[in-house]
Amino acid sequence: MRWDDLRTSENVEDRRGDGGGFGGGGGTGFGLGGGRLGIGAVIVLSLAGWALGIDPRILIGGAEMVSNRAPTQQSRPASTSPPADDAGRFVAKILGETEDVWSQVLPQQANRDYIKPRLVLFSGATQSACGSAQSAMGPFYCPVDQKVYLDTSFFQDMQRRFGGGGDFAYAYVIAHEVGHHVENLLGILPKVQQAQRRASDRGEANNLSVRVELMADCLAGVWANKMNQRRSNIDENDVRQAVAAATAIGDDRLQRQSQGYVVPDSFTHGSSEQRVRWLTTGLKNGDVRTCNTFQTQRL
Repeated sequence: MRWDDLRTSENVEDRRGDGGGFGGGGGTGFGLGGGRLGIGAVIVLSLAGWALGIDPRILIGGAEMVSNRAPTQQSRPASTSPPADDAGRFVAKILGETEDVWSQVLPQQANRDYIKPRLVLFSGATQSACGSAQSAMGPFYCPVDQKVYLDTSFFQDMQRRFGGGGDFAYAYVIAHEVGHHVENLLGILPKVQQAQRRASDRGEANNLSVRVELMADCLAGVWANKMNQRRSNIDENDVRQAVAAATAIGDDRLQRQSQGYVVPDSFTHGSSEQRVRWLTTGLKNGDVRTCNTFQTQRL
């Protein structure tokens, strides 16, 4: 994937090295089974929210998360200068391309203006309006402050633990989180939050989370389709990288690796097959309307 000629976003906050962060996190994220915490520990963290047993990256009401989060550590101000390191430059350029694509696509396809989110780079932990952002949780989007939180060490984890590396695979991670922002702008995330509160059991609430995550995968594919129309900067090998990443982080594969068996009712991000299918749907069609994972689910 060629990315050097992409525009650098001005909406990156670089908090790497500030060392802040306490407590559990909210928001909705990419999903690697909780990094060094393991799936079981991540599920325990979600007890702070309404939906007991749900992955902490699921949507949890902003008011509840703001009122329950722990005090914030004093930390140095985030850098407003464009990142100078390779990883930071990459993130800023991919974010810039998501801004350029969605600023055109969302008004055209959904009759909505695109409001640019900010992306926070951090190392270890930092604070968000949804609680603490921790490296072990993976990247996530907080709908309360409309920011994406990312520790770029996640990219090394993708390579080392899951064999899902490569620039386009990393771009897919960022585009997935921006996809949650698009869902928020479309009014989907608040509706899902309300539906989760009405859910009769944990399995129903988890199913809603899966639909949110699969839609974000599809929207990442829409972004890639439109970027490639503009730039002709991805090829079949890049697509294979993204598909490999989507396969590696399916809930079924992660559960089998961590506990030796699969519990579909506990899925929060979707199976490997589902994640690949929805990513490739967006890649093939480039149309937001093909990403409706809620067709059979009333919100």
